[in-house]
Amino acid sequence: MFDAFQMFVVVATLLGLVLCGAHIAVALGITAALGVYMMMGDIGVVTSFLSNTAYEAIRDYIFAVIPLFMLMGEFLARCGAARDLFRLANRLLGWLPGRLGVATVLANALFAFVTGVSIAAAAAFARIAHPEMKRFGYKRQFSLATIASSACLGMLIPPSILMIVWGVITEQSIGSLFLAGVVPGLIVVVCFSGYIVLTAILKPEVIGAEVARVGGGAAALTLSGGPDASRGAPGAEAAALLRADDEPILPALLSTLLVVGLIVFVLGGIWGGFFTPTEGAGVGAAAGLLVGVAKGLRLKQIYAAVLSVGRVAAPLLLLLVMAQIYSRVLSMTGVTGAVQTFFLDTGLPPLAIIGVMILIWFILGCIIDSVSIILLTVPVFAPIATALGIDPLAFAIVGIIAVEAGLLTPPFGILVFTVKAALPEENVSVGEIFRGAVPFWLCLLLTVALVIAVPETATWLPTLVR
Repeated sequence: MFDAFQMFVVVATLLGLVLCGAHIAVALGITAALGVYMMMGDIGVVTSFLSNTAYEAIRDYIFAVIPLFMLMGEFLARCGAARDLFRLANRLLGWLPGRLGVATVLANALFAFVTGVSIAAAAAFARIAHPEMKRFGYKRQFSLATIASSACLGMLIPPSILMIVWGVITEQSIGSLFLAGVVPGLIVVVCFSGYIVLTAILKPEVIGAEVARVGGGAAALTLSGGPDASRGAPGAEAAALLRADDEPILPALLSTLLVVGLIVFVLGGIWGGFFTPTEGAGVGAAAGLLVGVAKGLRLKQIYAAVLSVGRVAAPLLLLLVMAQIYSRVLSMTGVTGAVQTFFLDTGLPPLAIIGVMILIWFILGCIIDSVSIILLTVPVFAPIATALGIDPLAFAIVGIIAVEAGLLTPPFGILVFTVKAALPEENVSVGEIFRGAVPFWLCLLLTVALVIAVPETATWLPTLVR
C-alpha cells in the first residue's frame, strides 16, 4: 500500500507526462511501471507484471468489438449511405423550418447506429450537408456548428466506441450500455432539432431560403434577399431546392431501409441475447460489407476502409491495454481507495461530488481527447459513484455525455477541427465554429442534468430488456 507521498508522485507523474505532450498510452505505461516499482522495489517484478497484464488484456476477445464496429460504419460511409440518409431526411422534412439543419441531425443520429466514431460522421457530413446548406443560403457559422455538434451523437448512440471503452474499463455489460444510451441520445436529437427550428423561426435570415408547399404545387419564398425576392419569384437557392425535391426518392429510401435493417439485425441480436457484442460486431461488419458491395463498393474502396480502420483502431487498442494496466495498478496501490475516501470524507452531498467530476471532465476536454479522458478518470470515478449509490449505467451515460461535450470545447474540440479540415476551401476559423456550437453544447449540458435528475432515462431500457 502506498503512503501519501508515493500516491502524489504517481499522480503528478501521470499529469506531468500528459501536460508535456507525451502520448497517453506512454504516460499510462510509465506511470503504471513507476507505481509497481515504488511498491515492490524490484524491476523484475515490474516487467513480469506489465507483460502478464498486457497478455491477459490482449487475449480478451472483447477488444475485437471496436475495429469490427468501426469497419461496419466505414463500409457504409464509403458506399454513400450517409449521403442517402441526409437526402431522405431532407425530403421528408420539407414542411419544417430549418429542414436542412434538422436533416443533418437526424441523418447523424441514424448514421450513429452503424458507426461509433464521431470523427467519421463529422468528416462525412461536412462534405455532404454543408454544400447543400451553403447553396440554400444558410449562414456558415450556423451550418458548420450544426454539423460538428450533431456528429457528437456518434459517441452517445450505440454502438459507441466510448461505451465500449467504458465497458472494458469498468467491466460493465456493453450490451446494457448500448441500451442505456438510446433514450438520452434521442433526447439530444430532440434538443438539437428544437434549437434549429426555433432559430429558423426567430431568425429566418440564418437559414436562407425556405420552400413552402401550396396545394399540389410548390411556391418558393426567398428569405435571404436577393434580386428575385422583391418580386416574390423564386430565387436561385429556392429554385435549386425545388430541383432537389424533384430528385427520385426511391434510391435513398431503399438505401436507408438497408441501413435500418442492418441496425435492427445487429443491435437487436445483441440485446435479444442471440449473440455477444463481439459476435454482433463481426456480423455487422460482414453485413456492412455486403450492403456496400450491393451499393457499388469496389475492391480499392474496401482496402481503403480496412486500412483506415486499422490506423485508428491499433492505437486505440494499445491505449486500452495500457489503461487496464494503469487501472490494476491504481487498485493495487490504494490510489483509488484513497481518492474515494477523500471525496466521501469531505461531507459534500452526492450531487456536488458528481458536479466536481463533471467539471474535471469539462476541463480535461479542453486539452485531451475523449477516449484518453475516460481512460484517465473512470478507473477512479466509477468506484466513487458506486459508493455514493449512483446507478452505474446512469453514471456511465452522464460521463459519456460530459466527455462528449469536450469534443466541442476549445482549444482541443476535435470535431470542430475535423469539420474545418474537411472543408479547406471555406477558409473558416475554428473560433467561428466554436462560437456557433455554444447552444449545442448547452443542449448536451441540459441532457446531463436531466439524466442526473431522472436516472430512469438511462436505466429504463436496460431494465426492460433484462
